[in-house]
Order: sequence, then structure tokens, then C-alpha cells
Amino acid sequence: MNPMVMAVIGAVAGAVIAFFVFTLKQGASKKGQEAAAQDILRKAEGEAQELKRKAEEKAKQIVRDERNNLENEMEKKKKHLTDFERGLTKKEVALEQKTEQIQKDTDRVKAKETEIDTRVTKLDQEIKKTTEISEELANKLTQVAGLTKEQAKNQLIEQVEEEARLDAAKKVKRIEEEANEEAEKRSKRIVGIAIQRFAGEYVAEQTISSVEISDDGVKGRLIGREGRNIRAFEQICGVDLIIDDTPGIVTISSFNVVRKEIARMTIERLIADGRIHPAKIEEFYDKCKHEFESRLRELGEKAQMEIGVHGMHPEILKLIGALNWRTSYTQNQYQHALEAAFLAGNMAAELGLNVKQARRAGLIHDIGKVLDASAEGSHAVIGADFAKKYGESPDIVHAIRAHHDDEKPESVLAHLVAASDALSGARPGARKALKESYVSRLSDIEKIVNGFEGVHRSYAISAGREIRVLVENEKVSDEQTIMLSRDIARKIEQEMSYPGTIKVSVIRETRAVGIAK
Repeated sequence: MNPMVMAVIGAVAGAVIAFFVFTLKQGASKKGQEAAAQDILRKAEGEAQELKRKAEEKAKQIVRDERNNLENEMEKKKKHLTDFERGLTKKEVALEQKTEQIQKDTDRVKAKETEIDTRVTKLDQEIKKTTEISEELANKLTQVAGLTKEQAKNQLIEQVEEEARLDAAKKVKRIEEEANEEAEKRSKRIVGIAIQRFAGEYVAEQTISSVEISDDGVKGRLIGREGRNIRAFEQICGVDLIIDDTPGIVTISSFNVVRKEIARMTIERLIADGRIHPAKIEEFYDKCKHEFESRLRELGEKAQMEIGVHGMHPEILKLIGALNWRTSYTQNQYQHALEAAFLAGNMAAELGLNVKQARRAGLIHDIGKVLDASAEGSHAVIGADFAKKYGESPDIVHAIRAHHDDEKPESVLAHLVAASDALSGARPGARKALKESYVSRLSDIEKIVNGFEGVHRSYAISAGREIRVLVENEKVSDEQTIMLSRDIARKIEQEMSYPGTIKVSVIRETRAVGIAK
């Protein structure tokens, strides 16, 4: 029984006994007093029974609550154990799958090793057989031709070298055909998808370096007394201002596209204001410089937002914006940077690489083109050093430096940036070369090719993107055409600078003519 119930019952019983003893001590012998005592005793017993009943009910309720809490706790633990067992089962299944895959890979490696051992054994046998044949031929040559052993040995070496060269050319041809077939399939798919997902504009934009004026009298005021204004303008703006007899135009000359544009804005403000003197030139220059730098940052941020990256340094963003005033073969370099970014990102997505990193590298790969001309090195090297200075990652810095082979590409990202740069520059309508440089490049290519022995004639076609070489049948064999095409391509790479790639096709044909009379 519950201790609390027992305590209550004991207290009630004590009270009754005490009352009863007190009544006896008073000598209450009357029937009325006895009846009252009995009535009190009955009430006390009733109250004790009621207290006992309530105590028992409360004890039962406590037991029920404890039992429910215990059952709930047990249910939670059972559920936790069930979930834990399921997790263990999944991990066991995944581990078994990985183990099976590792075993398969191990079996493939062992099979490959066995195949290689078999090939090595066959090659050793072939070498041994070749050695025996060589010795036999040497003896026969010595006996039949009356040659010394050394002479026969030299002739044999030449013969073996020629045979080895032909065999090597055949194997190279076979390996190249297989590799090119597989590479062409994958590259066509990746490049095709990248180009399909991004369609660039076909408009060739040009930058301007001249300012139109409505009155030629303004030229005199721009020059100023004894050339004071023009000297101040050139010193403050860092450009050359050319004022000649050409009506309605003054020309600004500078290799720095940012300075040139700020100078153009400054001249327009000066002409509109009408007050042209050194103090005003400096005032308008400062205002235009501030406005133009803000505009460059806005263009850089816009490009950054378009390709979906963030966190570029403000100085890099200004260079991206400055590309809008830089052209290459009349192609706007700001649009070129966006195209290269999207193309690099699309190809990275197809290869399962970091898309944002590829887009970031493509966007800033040409920032070296708008840096000060006093910096040393190619635009790729200058741009890579600038990107490194302002916190770009080593992978992106390497991709920028290597996109024109100033550094050997050592990552997939570097190859993607180079490919996207070439794709954007080589697409129809992107660039336009001058006639003189175009003809000169074709002549140089043909001159290099015609310098090889056995070349009969060469033709540069497809705007210099392909060179077709006709060779003399008597001097060049089918196998030698492979080596010749590689040698020509290597020499063109070493001696020429050109955008994109040049395909070298060596053609050898045999004609037999018969006359029926």
C-alpha cells in the first residue's frame, strides 16, 4: 500500500483513539455520549475509507502515467534502433557495390597486364627473330656482295631503320586514326552543344578615336595661344591630340583605350562649355574620369552578373568594362569576353567540371589587352599577373597565361579557355582581317610548306585555316605523308603567329594512263 495512505489512516486512527481515551477519562457513561462517540467513530472510519480510496486511485493513476511514459520511451528507442538498422543496411549495400566495382576494376587491370605481358613477349620474339634475320642477311651480303662486315652492317642498319620508320608511321597512322575518331566524336559533341547553347551577334563593332566639331574655329581655341591649351590637354589626358586640315574633325591618338575615351569625353564637354583653358581642361578631365570609371565598373558588374559569378575585385571589373572600347580584327572584346565565358561554361558543364570557374576564367582571359602599354610581355602574361595580384585563384591565373601558349596548358580549364577564345574569334562574322595581312599570311604559309622535300605544290584555302599539300609520288610514300603532315604543322606553329588553327592535308595520288589504238 502507498505510504501516504498508510500515514493518513494512522493519523485518523490516532485521533479516534485519543478521543475515545479522553471520553473515558471524563467518565462519560451516558448512552448519549456513547452514541455520539460511536457516530464520531463511524464518520472517522468513513473518512478514512474515502481517503484510502482516493489514495489508491491516485496511486493507480501514477502507475498508469509511469507505464505510459515508459512505453513511449520504449517506442522511441525501438524506432531509433529501426532507423539505425536501415542506415546500416544501406551502407552495407553501398559497400558491397563499391567492393564489386573495385573487384571488376582489379580484374580489368590484371587482364590488361596479362595482355601487355603477352605483347611484350611477342615483341621480344620479334626482336630476336629480326636479330637472327639481320645476322643472316649480314653474312649473305658479305659473301655475295664482297662487302666488309662493317659496310654490310651499315647497309643493314639503314635498311632496318627505313623499315622501322615505315612500321612506326603505319602504327602512328592507325593510332592517330583511332584517337582522332574518338576525339572528334566527343569534341564535336561538346563544341556543338556549347555553340548551340550560345548564339553570338554577327555585328562587327568599331571604336572611334575622333571627335566631330561643328565649327573649325574651335580648333584654334583647342590649340590656344602658342599651343598652351593643346599641350595642357595632352599632358593632363595622356594622349596625343591631332588637329589638322581635315574639316569638322579632331583626332585623339593613344594605345590606352581608357585614356582615349576619357579624352574624347573631355573634348566634347569643353566644346559644349565654350571655355577652353588649362584649368577647365583639368576640371572636365577629373569629372569625365570619375564618370567613366563608374561606367567601367557598371559594365564589369553587368558582365559579372550575366555569367552568374561574383566576388571580382573592382579593379578587374574596370578592366572588363574597358574591353568595350577595345577591338581585335574589329571584334568588340567586351562581347568576345562574354562569348568566351559562356562557351567555356557550356563545355565545362558537358565535361562535368566547375561551370562558374570556367565562366570566370573565360570572362577575364583578355583583360591584359586594356592594361597600360608600358607593361612588359604578351597580353596573356600581363593579364595573368594582374589577376593574380587582385586575388584570382592559381587555376584561373594559369588558364589566362596559357590561352595563347605563353605557358604550356596543364589543366582542362586552360584548354577550355583557349578553345572558347578560338571559337569566339573564329565564328562567322566575328573578325575581319586587313587584305594586306591576309595575303601575306597565305604567302608565308605556302612558302613554309614548299620548303619541304618532296612537296610538288601547296594551296592555302579557307582563309588560311587549311593548307593542302600535293607531293611527288616518287619521293614520298603513303606512310611518309603522315610524318610530313606532322612536320609541316610543327614548323608552321614555330614560325608563324595566327588566330585559331590550321589544318594540314597532305595528298599523294598515283595516276596510270593507258592508250588504246
